[in-house]
Amino acid sequence: MGDIGQTQEAARLTVPNGIPPPNFELPLPDSDNPDIITENLLKLVEQTPNPRLRFIYKLLIQHIHAFVKETKLSPDEWIAAVEFMTRVVHSGTPPRSRMRNLGSVLGVTALIRFLNNPVMEGATETSLLGPYYTDDAEDMEVGDSIASEGKGEYMYVEGRVLTTAGEPIPDATIVTWEADEHGLYDLQYSDRTHPDCRGRFRTMKDGSFGYRAIVPQPYPLESGGPIGELLMSQGRHNMRPIHLHVIVEAPGYHQLVTALYPDHCIYLRSDPVFGVKKSLVVKLEQVDDDAEARKRGFPKGGSFKLLKYDIVLLTEEQWALVNEQV
Repeated sequence: MGDIGQTQEAARLTVPNGIPPPNFELPLPDSDNPDIITENLLKLVEQTPNPRLRFIYKLLIQHIHAFVKETKLSPDEWIAAVEFMTRVVHSGTPPRSRMRNLGSVLGVTALIRFLNNPVMEGATETSLLGPYYTDDAEDMEVGDSIASEGKGEYMYVEGRVLTTAGEPIPDATIVTWEADEHGLYDLQYSDRTHPDCRGRFRTMKDGSFGYRAIVPQPYPLESGGPIGELLMSQGRHNMRPIHLHVIVEAPGYHQLVTALYPDHCIYLRSDPVFGVKKSLVVKLEQVDDDAEARKRGFPKGGSFKLLKYDIVLLTEEQWALVNEQV
């Protein structure tokens, strides 16, 4: 359908919404006072029935209008911004993922998750879920490997799941996944036949867990398209630092979505989506002991990296309390 056809279709679907004019008088804008536009809109938005929406709309309008005034935004720059957003929506990946990616590289996703996930009493902090989570991770036993042989350098992950009082949480579910030595997740392989570099475990009576994995590698966000161009225009790299994803759940406890970030990665402090938090940075211990490697189940023995980290969960009651205080 051409531009004329699209315009005709839009006109056919455009009908009055049945709301009458406001019962108060608004001044007409004039060239001496552009603030009238902002003030009029804020008065109109005061009619929003939902209090939370009314609050959000008012602040959004105030900040956007202040930005336009402070930058003296030109019509061409506004059109360029609209065209950029249009390109984001119509670029290669699914629409929701495209807009999510834009929010991520602008730090919005990380900021929202940060503000909506306060912690208390040493509880483990959250991180980003990322685009490569799936719900088909296979159930595994302690000591099993989430990665098929040849996917990367051996790594063993161990720790405990605890309450804020330091008590063990038995039978907690841990779902974990990672990128391989090429910086690729299993979903990115066209010949994927089963989950790889991902698995599901349950903690022991003492809250402990342990599994074999590989040292994940950094991977790039999209380098082409509008998101890639945005990063390039800001002189920013598009490499996510090394990380291991973890989701932990247990009855009566608030679900934790987080990730662990080895400290040796050169991209650690400039993550393009701002997922790294200080408390989630971990040190990988080098273990050069062939017998120990074979004891832990690594087929080729040799050396391996050891990642130790205890995970602390909030109860649902603690979660509700800490959110009331924010």
